[in-house]
Amino acid sequence: MAVDVETSSAPTPMNTNESQYDENLKKKRKLTSPAWEHFKKMKVGGVMKAICDHCQKHLGAKSKNGTKHLLDHIAVFPMIKQRDTRQMLLKANSSSDGKCSSLDTYHFNPEVSRYELGRMIVLHEYPSSIVEHEEFRRYSNSLQPLFKVPSRNTIRADRFKMFEAEKHELQRVLESNSSRVAITTDMWTASNQKRGYMAITAHFIDESWVLEDQIMRFMYMPSPHDAENLGDALMECLLDWNIEPKLLTLTLDNCSTNDAMVNVMLDKLDKSLLLVNGKLLHMRCAAHILNLIVKEGLENLFGSGVERIRESIAFWTTTPKRLEKFEESVRHLNISCSKVLSLDIKTRWNSIYLMLSTALLYKDVFSWLRQREPQYRKLGPKLPSEED
Repeated sequence: MAVDVETSSAPTPMNTNESQYDENLKKKRKLTSPAWEHFKKMKVGGVMKAICDHCQKHLGAKSKNGTKHLLDHIAVFPMIKQRDTRQMLLKANSSSDGKCSSLDTYHFNPEVSRYELGRMIVLHEYPSSIVEHEEFRRYSNSLQPLFKVPSRNTIRADRFKMFEAEKHELQRVLESNSSRVAITTDMWTASNQKRGYMAITAHFIDESWVLEDQIMRFMYMPSPHDAENLGDALMECLLDWNIEPKLLTLTLDNCSTNDAMVNVMLDKLDKSLLLVNGKLLHMRCAAHILNLIVKEGLENLFGSGVERIRESIAFWTTTPKRLEKFEESVRHLNISCSKVLSLDIKTRWNSIYLMLSTALLYKDVFSWLRQREPQYRKLGPKLPSEED
């Protein structure tokens, strides 16, 4: 191939193909770390990334990052550290239309399969006991007879290892990332257990200018749920993840307990590390404020009508027998609607709309049952009127 050479001493810009061609001619520095036996190094979105051969995860591959995080990542595959010298097997690579496009070779590694099994259980929220189901074991054996399905205790231990590996990787990303971290947290009580839970989420922009949202902690919060206890739990999380020096804001629901919690946090944080000495730390949740506005508006517009409709729906959904009676009445009146009665959720204003829109479809059913069901009539003034 003929190459034109510029006689000028000034550097000449090259197009992408020529630059890539010249780079291929240069002697590349040999990647000596054993981590590169399990990763491919390539540019993704203009940033150098290391792509895992086993799970296709993208990790940082800049020289300043080193390879320790790569070695930590493959630590979840205990058996792949040794080069596999067993006979290779054939696998079919499928194209986008599902047809077999090519054949490739691979080594069966039971540890990789075990890792993927644990990952599947986590992502799809399957019970750990699925690995002990007889039909699941038969299905697994039909795919690969060499794979021994682990017990539920082994899978549980694998999940904890995966969590620790992912946590360590996220800590490394946060430590190496130059942007600040915004924290959002929410507290709620499970209706079926009457127990309080707290979720803490970190939001930051990574080195590729992509907004990341990562759950830092999801934990049980014993009573009392006061400002001191909530502040201690949040502070413990920030210290555990070493976020305090990079903290940007705390976004919380608009309530007095959270206001007091922010004051507790300001007493414990180093204000010199915060923006404007912490004056911008507290951000009130716009969605929660919108929820309060809508609830107030509904109360002013409909008064106690919404509450009476709520009481009727609660009456007919309390027990399976009552719900069955309501469904029989729907069929008796030839109402062609399959929507299920549902109560609203206090923290979701749109659920009030869904509750009312469904109740409106069954308006005639409520009136019909009011005339025929003595127990329902006992609600008295709590029954919805025609005007409601």
